[in-house]
Amino acid sequence: MSDFDADHQLLALGGTTLLVFVSQGCAHCRFARQRLPSMLLPVSHLAWIDAGESPGLVQRYEVFHLPALFVVRDGYFHGALHARLSAPELSKAVGEALARPAEELP
Repeated sequence: MSDFDADHQLLALGGTTLLVFVSQGCAHCRFARQRLPSMLLPVSHLAWIDAGESPGLVQRYEVFHLPALFVVRDGYFHGALHARLSAPELSKAVGEALARPAEELP
């Protein structure tokens, strides 16, 4: 996904999406790229955003650290996740995010 097509793609995806902002030179981002796909999380999709190639999305989502994770369900924004990259903590954080009122995409 990029600045140009992220909204369209997120609106087209059904279910719950974990939106993950990463960067090439970030060690924690490499760990996230390796681990997240194999974790059993309550999400339908993982969507990756390269922060270096999508500065507009970084600004819109107010990304201040990487990796940055956000929850989108059926095209609605449920906010940022603040959890360690472990399946139990992320699963709990996704559940808490989905319990918050949904908003329009940033």
